[in-house]
Amino acid sequence: MNKTIDINCDLGEGGKFDVDIMPLVSSCNIACGGHFGDYETVEQTVRLAKLHKVNVGAHPSYPDFENFGRLSLEISATDLKRHLHSQIDFVEKACDANTVKLHHIKPHGALYNDKRKSQSIADLILEVVKERGQELILFSPPRVRFTLELPKSITLWMEGFADRAYQNDLSLVSRKENGAVLHNPELISERVLAMIENQEVLTLSGEIIRHEFDTICVHSDTPNALKILEVLKSRLTKKGIKIGHRHDR
Repeated sequence: MNKTIDINCDLGEGGKFDVDIMPLVSSCNIACGGHFGDYETVEQTVRLAKLHKVNVGAHPSYPDFENFGRLSLEISATDLKRHLHSQIDFVEKACDANTVKLHHIKPHGALYNDKRKSQSIADLILEVVKERGQELILFSPPRVRFTLELPKSITLWMEGFADRAYQNDLSLVSRKENGAVLHNPELISERVLAMIENQEVLTLSGEIIRHEFDTICVHSDTPNALKILEVLKSRLTKKGIKIGHRHDR
């Protein structure tokens, strides 16, 4: 097999292993002040991404440091849009300062999950990306429905998760449930290979669901994320699958 897959990771979230993780991925999603971080942490992560030629993405969330952006917030559409633009501005400013192009936007945590459950949230996020006025990729979970037309400037990438369990409707198993986060690097690698080679996802109940993914995420706050990525890269390499940038924008 001769194939390239984008592997992304949420970085700039205060983890200890960003420097070690960055060379193992092809895209990074940078926390930008909603659930974690400030301009200093954003720019530091952008510089690290540039060093390793990794795609830079903004990782905006509900404005909720206290809960790390993992709880849905009651917030007006106007205020949410303002917060999201402000967070993306952080990343864009750091990109400009380091002559790096902003590549994509990936909502974080509860906002990401709400995008799938709520059509109004999905449309709001799409509006925000559209209002950036540039070519961007929007990372999205499967089966998101927009009422708005996708403009030519925005490319949608379907995202799969290497280290999170799925329900049969391809929603993520709540982190409150047992088995929601996967830890075994070998099993995770087998799972990712099935996602890439066969477009198949094994759900928590044992069902196999077919779906094609453009990018696959490993979370940096999974306790053994570095080991997972090292094993995953090794397994993919042996299969002739390269971790790298896609060129279908």
